[in-house]
Amino acid sequence: MTTPAEALPAAGAGAERPLSTGGSPSDHLPAGRARRRRSPAVSMVPAILEVGSRRLQYAVSDNADAHGPAGPGSPPVWAVNIHGYFTGGQMYWRESAWLAERFGWRVVNPSLPGFGGSDPLGWHEISIGRLSEQVVRIVDHLGAGPVLLLGHSMGGAVAVHYAHERPDATLGLVYRDGVATPAWRDRNGIVQTAVSTVSPNMAPFADMFVSFVMDVPDLLIGRALSTVRALIPDVRRNMRTVGLSFPVAAMLMTVDLRAEVTALAEAGLPILGEWGTFDHIVGPSAADEFERCASTTVQWVPGGHSWMLARPQGQADLLSHLDVGRRFLAEVEARHRSATTGRRRLRRVR
Repeated sequence: MTTPAEALPAAGAGAERPLSTGGSPSDHLPAGRARRRRSPAVSMVPAILEVGSRRLQYAVSDNADAHGPAGPGSPPVWAVNIHGYFTGGQMYWRESAWLAERFGWRVVNPSLPGFGGSDPLGWHEISIGRLSEQVVRIVDHLGAGPVLLLGHSMGGAVAVHYAHERPDATLGLVYRDGVATPAWRDRNGIVQTAVSTVSPNMAPFADMFVSFVMDVPDLLIGRALSTVRALIPDVRRNMRTVGLSFPVAAMLMTVDLRAEVTALAEAGLPILGEWGTFDHIVGPSAADEFERCASTTVQWVPGGHSWMLARPQGQADLLSHLDVGRRFLAEVEARHRSATTGRRRLRRVR
């Protein structure tokens, strides 16, 4: 496992350009000028998909003229940024806009049922598979794919399930502080010990709540006002439906996708594991377990559990400037070329 000392450098560090040929003109700027930019040129456009009697909220980057690594006229790389528990797709809009501009991707931010304004599933319907199906509906509705998956926390488990069920429609997996493997549930802190003497069933939830509170200060480092503005809309929506999201939390306590992670790794899917150095919610034991299952080395990133919300350029910088990120991009783009070339040939044959 990569040590915290080898973690991602500060945002904007280095002057290396990303491997992708689909980047924007800003990629050609000197590093100093790029750092002074306060917002990406790409925006996220919200939309709603009707699924029976339910509504799914999502957003898509507005760079409709994007192209893939094969050059102008080639299909773009589509990326799906899947959020964590008690968040929503809008909280990740800033990050997705940076990814879309930096690499020329079309980026989709779904809000899973019960979060970010999307209508919840019935309690009896809730499973990691059903959450994954909702992402499939949005991707298919947009005609996007194959897709690169970025999954944070709960979204990491959803992304693993999606990739396992649709391996030929998946370009790669960026797994960030995820809960797809059960080690994250091993709570051994003071709160866990104290509450377990009174209510063993409530102890893990109490410990996670305290861990969440400890993670909050990290969100306010840097451009705190921008971060708060990005978080408030989905926090408000989630507060209105918090009771309906409890079954999702309970479901996450039973998820075990170790076999699926191992199968994806053995099948050769590009996998990039990332973890916040100060993550109190999903700790180092979960990172170790993911490393073993995925036969990979986790990249440690400065910050807590939700490091990408406070530093929305962090993911793009990791992929642009670190060797592990550049290698991952190269694999993803190779799979994209292979998949899209095959589709174009099929169309000509028909």
